[in-house]
Amino acid sequence: MWLLALSALLLLCSRTGRALQIQCYQCEMTEDCAAPEFIVNCTVNVQDMCQKEVLVKEDGTHYRKSCASSGACLIASAGYQQFCTGKLNSVCISCCNTPLCNGPKQKKRSHNSSTAPTAHSSTLGLSLILVLILRATLC
Repeated sequence: MWLLALSALLLLCSRTGRALQIQCYQCEMTEDCAAPEFIVNCTVNVQDMCQKEVLVKEDGTHYRKSCASSGACLIASAGYQQFCTGKLNSVCISCCNTPLCNGPKQKKRSHNSSTAPTAHSSTLGLSLILVLILRATLC
């Protein structure tokens, strides 16, 4: 596992010379915005992920979408995981790194594969957070 983390760190450090830019939806509203006017270009080499927050309040579901740095987004999503219940006062934060990936939820496929998080995916997520923190301090 540590070999994987070290390899990822070296890969991330070696890619810092390239300009990387992603497009994300940016809005704060009660609808899951996906119109072209909400598309923004994120800051090159700084904001490398899209973030989506879903808050369940008394007056309905609120969405907040934006560009984010990978470190901040992954730490925030891990920190709020316990509050992501889908019930009143729920806060869910998700991060992704492909263009416009913080758009509306895709319709579920009809096959019966489980999408529930496993202990392995949680460990991998924590490893990724550690790698990002190491990258910020070493690179």
